[in-house]
Parts: sequence; C-alpha cells; structure tokens
Amino acid sequence: MKTDKIRIIKLKEVNSTNEYCKAFNLPAGSAVVAGRQTGGKGTKGRSFVSDVGGVYLSLVRFTPDPKKLFPILINSCVAVCRTVASFGLKPVIRWSNDVLVNGRKISGTLIENVISPNGGCRCIVGIGLNVSNELPPELEEIATTIERETGRRVGAARVTKRLLANLKREYTLEDYVSYIDWFGQVVSLKTGEEDIRAVAVGVDENCLLICETDGERKKISSAEVSLRLQ
Repeated sequence: MKTDKIRIIKLKEVNSTNEYCKAFNLPAGSAVVAGRQTGGKGTKGRSFVSDVGGVYLSLVRFTPDPKKLFPILINSCVAVCRTVASFGLKPVIRWSNDVLVNGRKISGTLIENVISPNGGCRCIVGIGLNVSNELPPELEEIATTIERETGRRVGAARVTKRLLANLKREYTLEDYVSYIDWFGQVVSLKTGEEDIRAVAVGVDENCLLICETDGERKKISSAEVSLRLQ
C-alpha cells in the first residue's frame, strides 16, 4: 500500500504517538515522530519502553476495505526490515509484526483500526525501532538495538529518514515472507492455558499462520495465540 506524501509532525516527547494521532484526529498521510514516549504501547496491552535514542513513529493510513488490512501490516514490517537491512543487518519477521536481529527484538508495530461510518477504515500504524536507546536490564537478553548489532554510532534521525522513505513504497506478501526464515521449523503457539507445538508452513493473504500439528493443517490468527520460535 503506497503513500506518496507524508506530513510529518515532530515532537520532543509525548505519551504515545498513536494516542496523539487519535487525540487530534489526524488525517491519512500524517506521521508523528517523537524523541521519547512516556507511555509507549505494544501489542496485547503490553508497554513499549521508549527512551531517547530510538525511533517512535505513528503513520495514519486509510483503506477503503476494512476486511483487507494485511497490506498495511505488510507495508510497515517490510519498511522496517529494509531500514534495518540498510545498516548491514539481517532482520527476521516474527509473525506477525515483530522484527528480530540475531534472535532479539529490534522493532515492534502496533496497528489500531477505526472503522469509518461512511465506509473504509482509518489505521494508525505505530512503529518502535531500537537504534541507540538504552535497554532496561530485564530486556537485555531479549531485545537489541541497531548500534549494538553494528558496533557503530547510528543516529535516530538518520534511521527515521530512511524508515519514512521506505514507508512510502508498496510491498507484497512475497516481500513480507522473504524476511521469514523459520518456515519448516517447530514453533510454540501459546494460548492462555496451553502451549501447542506445530510446524510453521506459511502465511496466507489474510495474515493467518499456516501450520501443521498432529498431522492436520490449520490456519491461526495472531489475535488468538502468541508464537515463540524454538
């Protein structure tokens, strides 16, 4: 899903770039970039640590068909991956919207959708990308930054510029899948009460994970389970 023009609003600090977009009802094509978030949000209600040195960005998009939201997720994840790869790193998408480098999370995306009464859907795409920000001790083993992985200084402004340029482009399901290297492997699918081991086979056009378990092929939504790589 291509965006030709992006109107950028830069903030030194904000509680959440997504919340700012909602509070001011920003139109499609608006992007809010903050140097720091005091109340950053992740998926499933988790918090997202957002200290100075990272990229914290929300982009407002619009799609006429509320049933076809996966292209927006594809665009954001592939844009992040191409941005990270431009620094010589090898990003991997962990279904559906986390990006890892060397097994540690470097970026996450939170998309919040509002169905319009006149049809269509307004989507707020929130992206957090670790660049040179310090990570709290409890995240040291599971998260990483561009600076840590490259071993050289990288400014958040430089990364933001590349990310915004990549977000203007249009990508395909094949682009998205090209950043997944764990098909054919056993993964753990965690629900509220149980862990299910399955073999990941693919992702379909609706962002459903195709997997095989107990000799049966199933399609699973990321809203129902969390995936953990083995």
